Amino acid sequence: MSVNDILQLSKIRLTTSVVFSAIAGYFIAGGMFQSLDLIALVLGGFFVVAASNGFNQVLEKDLDKLMRRTENRPLPKQRMTTQQALIFSISMGLVGVVLLFTINMYCGIFGSLSILLYVLAYTPLKRISSFSVFVGAFPGAIPFMLGWVAVSNDFAIEAGILFAIQFIWQFPHFWAIAWVSDEDYTKAGFKMLPGKKGRATAFKTLIYTLFLIPLSVLPFFGFTGELRLSFLACLFAIIIGLWFFTKSVMLFKSLSNADARKLMFASFIYLPLLQLIYVIDKLL
Repeated sequence: MSVNDILQLSKIRLTTSVVFSAIAGYFIAGGMFQSLDLIALVLGGFFVVAASNGFNQVLEKDLDKLMRRTENRPLPKQRMTTQQALIFSISMGLVGVVLLFTINMYCGIFGSLSILLYVLAYTPLKRISSFSVFVGAFPGAIPFMLGWVAVSNDFAIEAGILFAIQFIWQFPHFWAIAWVSDEDYTKAGFKMLPGKKGRATAFKTLIYTLFLIPLSVLPFFGFTGELRLSFLACLFAIIIGLWFFTKSVMLFKSLSNADARKLMFASFIYLPLLQLIYVIDKLL
């Protein structure tokens, strides 16, 4: 077992991107860079997400052997034992939750809830129904609003909007991945697409990306409490939203793996870019 195996167990790139969402939410809420709460949020969020990923790999270790995208993970290749993976996951989960509770009660509760939903609901549902994507979107949407809650110590409309943005974004994101990896997922018995790879699924993806545009600019209209957006930031949010939407339109027209892959990569860019627009607008 190596350091790289531990990083693979925690899905370091995914975990880092999720923590970025929490940091963005923190600064959008006006958090201070020097605050110990920011350190607790970063470390706590990292360990909670890493633990969730670790538990997920323990539960799916036999299924990961069947898929090309996961066959080289430490558990399928037996570079790490199940017991070792559980020890790391439990330790990271406990440390992460404790750190989040040091910020405030809401952060600790949401952090704990994200692990439970991801491991006990989303993971087993993946082989039962595509409804798993809806369930998995809840823990996946928590980090963005967790940053706001870390500063405000409250779950109000502002946190709700940040949660909603990341919640809706996950549908085109996950469906694009599932479209590209459909052959692999089928081998493992995962039901991630809301139907077959066809027009109906592409249309649903298109609707969700379209809905992100008005949702992302709601703060400009003053309906979202302390969460505000300037005219220029609103304009940039619309531009990147339309760009993301065009990727789903291309998939709807072609129904090709190539355009699904473009949508997938666009989803990787869209969310952090939107979050940066919010952060920069707040700082300026």
